Amino acid sequence: MTEGIAAIPLTFVILIIVATIALGVYATNKSKSASDFFVAGRSVSVFWNASAISGEYLSAASFMGIAGLLMKNGYDALWYPVGYATGYLLLLLFIAGPLRRFGAYTIPDFAEGRFDSPAFRKIAVIFVLFIGFFYTMPQMKGAGLTMSLILNWPYWVGIAVVGSVITFNVALGGMKGITFVQAFQYWAKVFAISVPIFVLMSVYGGYSTNLAAILEAPKGVPRLGSETKAAFKGKANAPANAVAFSSGPVTRVTFPTGATLDKISTARKLEPGEDVMPAGALSVMKGSLTVESSPAGGWPHGFIVPAGAALVVHPYPATRGGQPLIKAGNALRNAPKIEFLNETTGIFTAGTALPNAASNKKWSEPFGTLTGGYGHPLLYTYSLILALVCGTAGLPHILVRFYTNPDGRSAKRTTLWVMVLIGIFYFFPSIWGTIGRNVMPILYANNLTDSVVIKLPMQLTQNRLLGQILSGITSAGAFAAFMSTFSGLLVSMSGALAHDIYGRMLRPYATAKDRMTAFKVAAVVFGIVSMLLGLLVQSFDIAKMVGWAFAIAAASYFPLLLLGAWWRGLTKHGAAVGMLTGGLLSLGAIICSMALDKKLLLWEVNPQIRTLMEQPAIWGVPLSIAVMVIVSLMTVKHVPKDIATKMLRLHAPEELGLSKNYIEH
Repeated sequence: MTEGIAAIPLTFVILIIVATIALGVYATNKSKSASDFFVAGRSVSVFWNASAISGEYLSAASFMGIAGLLMKNGYDALWYPVGYATGYLLLLLFIAGPLRRFGAYTIPDFAEGRFDSPAFRKIAVIFVLFIGFFYTMPQMKGAGLTMSLILNWPYWVGIAVVGSVITFNVALGGMKGITFVQAFQYWAKVFAISVPIFVLMSVYGGYSTNLAAILEAPKGVPRLGSETKAAFKGKANAPANAVAFSSGPVTRVTFPTGATLDKISTARKLEPGEDVMPAGALSVMKGSLTVESSPAGGWPHGFIVPAGAALVVHPYPATRGGQPLIKAGNALRNAPKIEFLNETTGIFTAGTALPNAASNKKWSEPFGTLTGGYGHPLLYTYSLILALVCGTAGLPHILVRFYTNPDGRSAKRTTLWVMVLIGIFYFFPSIWGTIGRNVMPILYANNLTDSVVIKLPMQLTQNRLLGQILSGITSAGAFAAFMSTFSGLLVSMSGALAHDIYGRMLRPYATAKDRMTAFKVAAVVFGIVSMLLGLLVQSFDIAKMVGWAFAIAAASYFPLLLLGAWWRGLTKHGAAVGMLTGGLLSLGAIICSMALDKKLLLWEVNPQIRTLMEQPAIWGVPLSIAVMVIVSLMTVKHVPKDIATKMLRLHAPEELGLSKNYIEH
């Protein structure tokens, strides 16, 4: 893409950035007190707050990630929008009202006030930062990816732009400042995700038409309509440097500048006793002449495909002891999977079956490539659902927004409106993913399905100007998504440092002005750290990274808030040990899973254990709750003496006058 072609999308991105800064500066004039900075003066109306929460919640994972994950994995990825939306039902029924009636500034405030334990505040603060940083990484990836797509600039540029703008806004206006911005950005995102897809459907057909075309050929895989060039990533971006070929037709890829293969394995994991890849599964050709064929098991590390040569991939029948391998009555097939050592460019011929793409049958049915990667799809699915639903009800940057409502009743009405607003938005990503599979299958080849929302409008070759305008709209929407969610995360983390660490632990007698200054310093520091972390996750799926943040929240904050609000027998010891056990073990499992994906760890892990590492909520949430209950029963004498008063404050209607702000200044 040339810079001239990118000018229109760039213009839209600049407009959304300027609008964000302008609204932030405008709102700064209204942020005068510590209450304005931390909880927007507790005066945000129901609909305005619902728009702001929806804007904050609809992140890079929602705007780009779900469409890309659905295009890549199909039916299985539908659990993401369902889980994201369903989590608010738990918030509505069990958490939103009590949390607001307690009247804190932050979730650690609730933790200390509910248990009369300043030490417990420290544990709660740690998890605010863990969850916050995990959630900032996919926002940063989305920013870097979008900027590289529309301008061909380095990945880090988008990260620097978004990070700098939002850090400036948050440091300037705090919670009150970003409330106006996030509400505006929600409506910008709805416009950006909906209007372009209606235009695209008028050209390529609607959701039903495209889905029917996929279902007509169950054994088929996406194919190219014309010769297409694809850029492949190197080992530094593992696992995005992997290309798993189809087990159906022969595939030919020409490398104009050559390619160095780092590792060769099989697209499907070998069954017990299955023979290694046979000789000749890969061959290098120049024209019609075969230059070299692979030995059994594939070439060694570092094999070089000469410049101008083609790599021809030959799928093969799976065997065990030389005999055909049968499973569930079907003869199994396999194909090579290659990993590139360095970045390179390949050219696929017209009609080629694209690598990294599941068959139409697997794509359109449950338990496909997303949940079935390790052979335990039902376990993966249940764990994913639990992470998304319970994690939504445990995200600190979302929960803190309920403190901005005037009272508990308005907090519950806000939650109801949020369910409506995000439900409207989530109607559209599945359409993007389905049309993208048919219209732009090349995104499978180089693991760029996350970019379908940006790239798909550019396929309107009949009207390039319209395509660029639509791509500009989606690019602006993507930037609104990164900025609104990053805003909330930065406020949550900065509030934790300025109010909880600085204002309540290090300098409990600090003035409101001192805490506001600490907030601004914290925003700058955390903004810089978040940008640096964003550089580490270029190769991971956006929605999967967000799912990991949800899993940590589900195993730590959700049990605390649920039991803390509804069970008077919960003690500080039970809550603390439960949070640490469930939260830290889930965090450790996810970090190990990421390290295995990046090949920093070379463990041989049982497939069931690997599933539980990547999706730990199914054991992390019950473990956290069980530990909280058991330890609380063992330390029953530490139940707060005024627990009856606190439970009344959490649940009694405001008209009784029992609710009050935990922090009055």
